[in-house]
Amino acid sequence: MSDFYKNTENIEDALKRMTSMEPYHCSPFNNPPQLKKKAGYLLKELAALTEPDDNRRAEILKELFGTYHPLVFPADGFRCDYGFNIHFHGLAVINYNVVMLDTSPINIGAGAFIGPGVCLACAGHAIHPSQRRHVLTSAPITLEENVWLGANVTVVGGVTIGSGSVIGSGSVVTKDIPAGVIAAGVPCKIIREITDDDLFEDLN
Repeated sequence: MSDFYKNTENIEDALKRMTSMEPYHCSPFNNPPQLKKKAGYLLKELAALTEPDDNRRAEILKELFGTYHPLVFPADGFRCDYGFNIHFHGLAVINYNVVMLDTSPINIGAGAFIGPGVCLACAGHAIHPSQRRHVLTSAPITLEENVWLGANVTVVGGVTIGSGSVIGSGSVVTKDIPAGVIAAGVPCKIIREITDDDLFEDLN
């Protein structure tokens, strides 16, 4: 086996690469599995909370996420790889069964609405089949402020979604989406801008 496919990094080097905003590729073994253990334990404890315990819930989320905000509300079924690479910058409403594969940083702006079944997948694999099982790829994901992802949206690594935009249910977002638009589809494409015509007239 080529040295490329062996774990030749220490944890400090791996963390520096994984927390960078630059895309990377490496052997899957270069992301040390022990870095996942803490997230695994915390997610199990979070899922096991049977009595209302807002203080302990907040403590778990604060320990899990790289940047925590008290207005972050993940519903049941939330999963992530590492946690330390997920950064919340304000209110975030996270519906059921959301998955975040945070092999690179995931930055989520204030006012995020993340629908059920959403997957934010920084991680990927080599395209060529001769390298696929040996090569992990990764790139960051950014949701700017007030982004709404509908149910079962998938966002792949390297994508930024601009402020205020809405991604329709079931979409697969493979390229950047600008601010202030509705976009949907597989692959996701811009449908139209959001305008004042979208306001409810009976609300002040």
